[in-house]
Amino acid sequence: MRTDYTEVIWDWNGTLFDDAWLCVDIMNILLRRRGLAELTAERYAEIFDFPVEGYYRRLGFDWSRETFEAVGLEFMRVYEVRRFECRLRTGAVEALARWRARGARQHLISGYRRDTLEELVAHYGLRGWFDDVVGAEDVYARGKLDLGARWRAARGAGDGPRLVVGDTVHDSEMARVIGADCVLLPGGHHTRRRLAAVPGALLISTLDEL
Repeated sequence: MRTDYTEVIWDWNGTLFDDAWLCVDIMNILLRRRGLAELTAERYAEIFDFPVEGYYRRLGFDWSRETFEAVGLEFMRVYEVRRFECRLRTGAVEALARWRARGARQHLISGYRRDTLEELVAHYGLRGWFDDVVGAEDVYARGKLDLGARWRAARGAGDGPRLVVGDTVHDSEMARVIGADCVLLPGGHHTRRRLAAVPGALLISTLDEL
């Protein structure tokens, strides 16, 4: 993998923002309310995926009894109350600083709703690191492929190679959409086993390795 990237596109949840544990905790609240089997962190990282509607169905949610939209809002209401319990991942600020020192432009593309994404990024003092902060229009985490495609269309081909840094298989899919290489980081929302199986992506263990 090359090292002369001029643009770095970051994922937020699970990559810079350590929130996988909170997602497990909140989902277990929802599962208990319905008498469904609870999740371990390991099972979560094995079955979580985008779009998240399928992940909910794998957990046993029954859309003949309730709607995905209602359950998604139930999850996000709790998440929004508790999100500031999370911290940045170890090495996040240092990694951003290193890429800036190399002269790379940095962007953030997330499936998280854009207004609350901007609020979180500002709260943790990171807004100044990013040229673009791109988020979704709603809370239903349908994925980032369309977001990435629109960002690429707006940005054009760019003036050099691009790198996506993420923590899920979906991030590698977005990297292909925007014509970027991809680095994947375990310890977020997907297991190392799943990430290691992604063809063409570089697997690292910590943000310091960037």
